[in-house]
Amino acid sequence: MSNKRNFIPRSSAGFDNWFRHILEYVDSKTDKDNPEWPHIMADRVTALRAANAKWREAYEPTLSPHAPQLTREKNRERLLAEREVRRFIKQFLRFSPVTDLDRDNMNIRNHSLVRTNHIEVHEVVKFELLLRNIREVVVRFWVRGASDRAKPRSYDGAVIVWGVLDAPPQRLQDLTNHKLASRTPCILTFDETERGKMVYIAAAWQNERGYIGPWSEIQGAIIP
Repeated sequence: MSNKRNFIPRSSAGFDNWFRHILEYVDSKTDKDNPEWPHIMADRVTALRAANAKWREAYEPTLSPHAPQLTREKNRERLLAEREVRRFIKQFLRFSPVTDLDRDNMNIRNHSLVRTNHIEVHEVVKFELLLRNIREVVVRFWVRGASDRAKPRSYDGAVIVWGVLDAPPQRLQDLTNHKLASRTPCILTFDETERGKMVYIAAAWQNERGYIGPWSEIQGAIIP
C-alpha cells in the first residue's frame, strides 16, 4: 500500500507489480509503428526497462529462503529503481498527451486529486536560438516579459521539445525529442548527418510538481 505522501507501494511485491505495470503501459503507448506518446524518447524507455530488469534480478532471489546479503542487495536496487521510475514519471508522465485517466490506470497519483495549489503555470517561455559550435544549437530562454533571465521561483525549469524535419511542423506533437532544462542556456547536440537541416523548437515552463505551462511559439534554425 502507498500512503498519502508517497504513491509508490511500500512492499517489495507491490512495488514489483506496480513498476512492471507502468513499464507495460508505457510500452503499449510508445509502439514505434503508431506511438500515442511520441514525446517519450526510445532511449529513456530502454533505460526504464533496464532499471526494471536490474530490480527483478535482485528481487527474485529473495522470494525463497535466502541470505541477509541478498536482502541488502534487493534494497539497494529498490532505491535505484525507485529513483529511475520517479524521474521518468516527472519527465514524461506528468503532462499531455498523458491524461489523468492514464495516470489512474498506472496507479500514479494525480496531483489535482491531492492538492489544488501550484497546479496552474501561467508564465510563458521566451527564447532565442544561437549557433555556437558545429552540430550545436543553443537555446537561451527566460520568462516572457521579465527583466532578467532567471527561471520562475521553485520551478524545475523549461521543457524543450524539438524535431529535425523536412517541413515546418503542423502540430506540437511533431516535435518528438524532449529535454528538461533546469537552467539557461540549453545546448542541443546533433549528429553529423543532421548538419544543414532545419530543427524546430518549442518550450514551456514546468513547475516543481510537474505541471506544464503554455507552450511558446515554434522557432526554427539550421543545424550548423
